[in-house]
Amino acid sequence: ITGISIIQYFARENQEYNKFHKINSRYRDANIRSNWYYSIFFPVVEIISAMSMGLLVWYGAKSILAKPLDVTPGTITEFLMYISMLFRPIRELADKFNTLQMGMVGAERVFKVLDTQETTRNVGTLQPDSLNGKISFRNVWFAYTEEQYVLKNLSFEVESGQTVALVGATGAGKSSTINILNRFYEIQKGTILVDDVPIQDYELNFLRKNIATVLQDVFLFSDTIFNNITLNNPEISMEDVVDAAKKVGAHDFIERLPGGYQYNVMERGATLSAGQAQLISFIRALVYNPAILVLDEATSSVDTETELLIQRAIDNLMSGRTAIVIAHRLSTIQKADLIIVLDKGEIMEKGTHQELLKMDGYYKRLYELQFNSGGIATSPTTSG
Repeated sequence: ITGISIIQYFARENQEYNKFHKINSRYRDANIRSNWYYSIFFPVVEIISAMSMGLLVWYGAKSILAKPLDVTPGTITEFLMYISMLFRPIRELADKFNTLQMGMVGAERVFKVLDTQETTRNVGTLQPDSLNGKISFRNVWFAYTEEQYVLKNLSFEVESGQTVALVGATGAGKSSTINILNRFYEIQKGTILVDDVPIQDYELNFLRKNIATVLQDVFLFSDTIFNNITLNNPEISMEDVVDAAKKVGAHDFIERLPGGYQYNVMERGATLSAGQAQLISFIRALVYNPAILVLDEATSSVDTETELLIQRAIDNLMSGRTAIVIAHRLSTIQKADLIIVLDKGEIMEKGTHQELLKMDGYYKRLYELQFNSGGIATSPTTSG
């Protein structure tokens, strides 16, 4: 329903109606089959029960009338009660047939989740008082599926407090680099170190608490702005949230909302603009005071004024904190201490903004396209 406008824009109502009709038809047919099985099973049980009682009464009457007396009336009554007790749970089983079917389908899904193996094992124990934020990638190879590497022999180092920017076409491996730093996936070869310690040696939750990530697609829960920022962490006070919001420049717009920080946001921030949701996500990252800050396309979905606001906040808050920035807008990364150009999981170029411009490579062509002609750059393997 939330995507109905897209369907209308492209005049796909009839196609989507037919698709929905097919789904409903399959659901109707499944219900008919289920009711058919029920309509067969229940009468069969009733017929067998009635026949059993009828046969028992016939046999009992015959035996009572026989000479000498083989069966007493009390015995017949007793067996009638036994038959009734036998068929009662079978009748209830028939009544619960549809419920059992739905339960079996639900149980299959639950067991599938329970049987899923953990992709990341929390075997580390290190939890130092603080991290400096030094990051080292040494000959890192990573693949989502076996042998189909998306990162190939990746090596770079970021000193504590420095800013590194990752640049490249879609699918170059920028987001994958962030994912393996957070240990959402395990690498196949090489080593990733934070403060010269392999990240596997850190306790997993401790590692992730020290790496704050601002994603391109901001997710906000159906809750208050305050709870969306703190994620219900009792250690974060309102003063901490307000202080972070002022540094970002979002305090004024939040105060103008009904209820201020207690304003209820719809899921995915439906009641906020893209820029406002991005700012709240940025506050959420800052309020945890991480040693490492990751900005994944953090300014790609906001207007120019909001981007400048965020950029000023970033410039003020990068001091003393290691930062990894992913951005298509080169204006946001020109001050980075190191810019790494990725293509198909490999490092093609790296250096400062000025150093890369002197190389006359892909980065320079990308820069010229964005600032001179406003075009869109191609992959370094296909351009020129």
